[in-house]
Amino acid sequence: MAITIQEINELRKKTQAGLMDCKKALTEANGDMEAAMEILRKKGQLVAAKRSDRDAAEGCVLAKVDGNYGAMVALKCETDFVAKNADFVALANKIIDAIVAAKCKSMDEVNALTIDGENIQDAITNRSGVTGEKMELDGFNYVEGEDIVAYNHMNQNFLCALVVLNKKGFEEAGKGVAMQVAAMSPIALNAESVPQDVKDAETKNAVEKAKQNQIAKAVEAALKKAGINPAHVDSEDHIESNTAKGWITPEDAAKAREIKATVAQEAEANLKEQMIQNIANGMVAKFYKESCLLEQAYIDDNKISVAQYLKNIDKDLTVTDFKRFTLRAE
Repeated sequence: MAITIQEINELRKKTQAGLMDCKKALTEANGDMEAAMEILRKKGQLVAAKRSDRDAAEGCVLAKVDGNYGAMVALKCETDFVAKNADFVALANKIIDAIVAAKCKSMDEVNALTIDGENIQDAITNRSGVTGEKMELDGFNYVEGEDIVAYNHMNQNFLCALVVLNKKGFEEAGKGVAMQVAAMSPIALNAESVPQDVKDAETKNAVEKAKQNQIAKAVEAALKKAGINPAHVDSEDHIESNTAKGWITPEDAAKAREIKATVAQEAEANLKEQMIQNIANGMVAKFYKESCLLEQAYIDDNKISVAQYLKNIDKDLTVTDFKRFTLRAE
């Protein structure tokens, strides 16, 4: 049977599929609209299955606030071309709207939502069939609180942040802190809220780094005392190449190897535990200052912390929660 342009447009409106895809589906279904929609749906499932191992690194990240609830989510795809497609962005907006309307608190709740009468995952699969790319949801997060500010970096849909303030009426301050979250990628509000496993790992790394630094200083001092430039013997490759160039003699090369082995061993055996712990504590404190939102230097005035910036506006103003998600590798 002949397929009319009106039928093609009707199917396209319902599915957002291309004209030729709609025509082929209607032809295969002998003009049956429901059957044609099922054909397109199966095509999307087939595309999703074939491309399941592909990397969906592009997409659209959105954040939205409704009263005391805010959420963010990323609809991911494979290419920037699809990520900027109006229909793709429209689907992402429908998803975040549905999430906020339902005030979802888990990915299971998100996956149970319906959009335009179909399950959210079916809607994504169908869109995948239209574009021929893998698509998936990622980055879902939500916050609740007194006053929430959402920030979409440069309105480019690749990086979003949510910030919760403990008091209403400070939207400009909230936006400033949300920009801080986007730019500086903090891992926690303050040192107290850093997960214990992260604290333990940072402390362990700091102790090891402090030990290695002290050993390296002892070796460097011994090399200089022997009249050898430490930069010329900082690795075996350098020792060999610099000997070949005549920058160090074979005798100095042998002496450098001996010093590096014996002095390092002696220095390690004589490390002072309290000194190492003090150095490590300083490193961990620096980590907290760089990684905890309220302790970070404020991006618009690095002479004060984020906490101080807020107190300068209102003595009781602070951040109670934040979330961040980006599609970009960091």
